[in-house]
Amino acid sequence: MLDKLEAIHKKYLGIEKEMNNPDVMSDMKRYIKLSKDYKELQPIIDSYKQYRTLIDNIASAKEVLETEKDAEFRDMAKEELSTLTEEKNSLEEKIRVMLIPADPQDFKNAIVEIRAGTGGDEASIFAGDLYRMYTHYCENRKWKTEIVDYTEGTAGGYKEIIFNVMGDGVYGVLKYESGVHRVQRVPETETQGRVHTSASSVAVLPEADEFDVELKQSDIRKDTYCSSGPGGQSVNTTYSAVRLTHIPTGIVVAIQDEKSQIKNYDKALRVLRTRIYEMEYQKYLDDISKKRKTMVSTGDRSAKIRTYNYPQSRVTDHRINYTIYSLGTFMDGDIQGVIDALQLAENAEKLAAMHDE
Repeated sequence: MLDKLEAIHKKYLGIEKEMNNPDVMSDMKRYIKLSKDYKELQPIIDSYKQYRTLIDNIASAKEVLETEKDAEFRDMAKEELSTLTEEKNSLEEKIRVMLIPADPQDFKNAIVEIRAGTGGDEASIFAGDLYRMYTHYCENRKWKTEIVDYTEGTAGGYKEIIFNVMGDGVYGVLKYESGVHRVQRVPETETQGRVHTSASSVAVLPEADEFDVELKQSDIRKDTYCSSGPGGQSVNTTYSAVRLTHIPTGIVVAIQDEKSQIKNYDKALRVLRTRIYEMEYQKYLDDISKKRKTMVSTGDRSAKIRTYNYPQSRVTDHRINYTIYSLGTFMDGDIQGVIDALQLAENAEKLAAMHDE
């Protein structure tokens, strides 16, 4: 373990030296990449320094036991050695988890898409409930959210809503939410009081920045048109809505959320860049799915991952057989418990795979 940590420390010092190079500082793309790598290594470097100190202190305590004749000093050294050894074992477990290779996308912002599935109006209402749940969770994490585009349901909620989430390590947390979410409850439109099952799908994508995908303007066709829906007279009478078509891939993105054409264009460009980036990233996820048993975060959007049962106030995550009976607080954004459990399951699987190798 110490050899691995020392190699990481050497890499860390190399990045630090490179960042101070005037040539690198003038290359913004290179400098930003190095800054991200430097920041990502900081927690494990802090643990490495703590680990080295513990090893040195353990060596000192052992030396006292070997050379000290005074019984009182020897007892003190024994007690200190016992405490230090416990701390070392605990820190080693923490470091093992930190040494698990991270998804390179985990530190990115995310684009979240929620779409109503089977269940008609009730599915749209449930999609709205999920959006509210995620926005509350993001508020608790001090993450910023920004609606990109949406289509309202006829009886409330959303047929589709897309929003950005910005903050530290957003994608690494929210990626576990990708998949089909089922709800079992009595719809407001149900007169007989029967429980119905509806569903909405959630897709969480790592937001691509301009350094991840190089977009040529010659490859993009831009169309403008009048927005429809809520927003007032100015929205409906000006050509503020933007549709971008990426000619090489055929990907189309249409945004009409803002009154400003420039703002809609910027949003559309971000989504387009992420859609193109996702095509390559999906290959990585597909490769993972062949190796994983739990499918915890392999990006399979068709997998039914969670059921929300209102009559029993029950939430069940089917990937790890995780069940809680506090649906009300869960829908208010208290979802950290299940995310922690999913991360723990994924880390355990990764550790087992590393051990097998």
